[in-house]
Amino acid sequence: MRMLCRVLSASLVLTAAACNDPLEVENTDNPDIERVFSAGPTIEQTLGSGYQQCRNSLHRNGLYTQLETMSFESYSQLNNFFMGPRGALPRAPILNNRTASSVFNEFSSLGRQSRVMSNAMTSLDALLKDGGSLGSAAQDLRARAWGYFVVGCNLGFLAMTYDSAGVVTPGFSLQGDSVPELSAYPEVMNAAIVMLDSAVTIAGRPAATGAGGFPTPVAWMSGTALSRDDFVRFVRSYRARFRAGVARTLGEREKVDWNAVIADANNGIQSDVLVTVGGSTGWNIGFESNQMHVDAGWHQMTPMMFGMADVSGGYDAWLAKPLLQRDYFLIVSPDKRWPQGTTRAQQQTASTIPSSHTSLPYIANRTGQDTPGDPWGTSFYNFHRFRYIARSSNTGSLPDFLKAEVDLLAAEGYIRTGNIAAAAAKIDISRTRAGLPLLVGAVNTLTDPVPGGASCVPRVPQPPNFTSTACGTILEAMKYEKRMETAFQTFGAWFFDSRGWGDLAVNTATQYPVPFEELDARGHGFYDLGGGGLSSAVKGTYGF
Repeated sequence: MRMLCRVLSASLVLTAAACNDPLEVENTDNPDIERVFSAGPTIEQTLGSGYQQCRNSLHRNGLYTQLETMSFESYSQLNNFFMGPRGALPRAPILNNRTASSVFNEFSSLGRQSRVMSNAMTSLDALLKDGGSLGSAAQDLRARAWGYFVVGCNLGFLAMTYDSAGVVTPGFSLQGDSVPELSAYPEVMNAAIVMLDSAVTIAGRPAATGAGGFPTPVAWMSGTALSRDDFVRFVRSYRARFRAGVARTLGEREKVDWNAVIADANNGIQSDVLVTVGGSTGWNIGFESNQMHVDAGWHQMTPMMFGMADVSGGYDAWLAKPLLQRDYFLIVSPDKRWPQGTTRAQQQTASTIPSSHTSLPYIANRTGQDTPGDPWGTSFYNFHRFRYIARSSNTGSLPDFLKAEVDLLAAEGYIRTGNIAAAAAKIDISRTRAGLPLLVGAVNTLTDPVPGGASCVPRVPQPPNFTSTACGTILEAMKYEKRMETAFQTFGAWFFDSRGWGDLAVNTATQYPVPFEELDARGHGFYDLGGGGLSSAVKGTYGF
């Protein structure tokens, strides 16, 4: 960035020397925030496309897939998107230098979008101060609320993913030499929460539902118009996700303001929020639809955590073997999200292609070729919940935020605050749909095992050797449900939870470093994370 400033300074000298040149023509390609955002429609259009850009920044084939393999959500030995190296055991550090695989794209995109949104918001405020308007008072409020939400979206995911980032919010000037310093992830998340707070406050003003106000245009959410109440619920759902997910360790997770999470989750979305993706929509679908279903080399379901669904004893036998001697086994489960049957042929027959994201089962026992890999990473299974999109030319309606996520955030909050009955009721919403027995009335303390006896789900690896399993507690039931319901659905679905629950494999990096490209521009030194160095996960819950 300092180099950029020097280049800009040099160009200004050249421009000044050329002022008397009769052939001089203004270069309108130079960034000119005031000119670009001088018109109301341009401001509103920029703000309206903001959430799409925040979301698209994440639905790439880079960090998205790396976080999946790092958390055992997926397995692949391929070097594509750096999936294999990130998920390999033992864990290697995230190397951050000019010869290493870059982690810059998402960092750059989220930072750039927070800057663009903040500039648009600042220009809107200037327009309103001068007596202008986007069309009506309600339209102005709707745009401001949406803009604050989008800035919070970008900053929130920066805080979730990287150890630090620059914070740019409305009112921050990026003209001249003004460059935000790097702030640690808690400060970045605090800024994100403030932005989401502002979005809720502004949307809550009575005038926001007047002419030209809420609901939002359908283009802002690719086919879904949000009423004011829907919008507030959506923002509060994000706020619950961010508050819980930013924790890097079990200690940090336990210190989360769980009462605030419970309040936001219970007042969050009331049904799955859907968007139309693919085709000409401009909304990315990413790896989870296209490459994921090419063949087993791109994606398999390692039994490391998915094996907790098994009630046949196969998972126990698998755990009892040395890591590099483990092999395929049949996961037999009463959970209807898994293909039913006690033979591979029966399960293959039961492995139907979903017609929507609500179709059961979510998981398929492959009929194609089994691709070799690390013994602990390979299995007969692929996750097919969203394959209906791939079968429709990667175009269709996809859940952007699942109600199950907010239900289970509330459940975790109730567990952390000691309200076991309320937690059980939230967990049972998805658990009973999957055919598993009720927790309500069966689990009354933190240590009670889930019901089902020898056929209980989940069955959890037990210390000190972690070579056998036992019925999980209500905390493990919540974790199992959240993994099954959010798998492959959102950026970092398992990773952010697993690091806060203390479930990552030992020495997994708990966050990404500021990319070397950014450090280079700032004149800072490079550093690595994970692999036994800084930001490395300790040996956790399951002994991995």
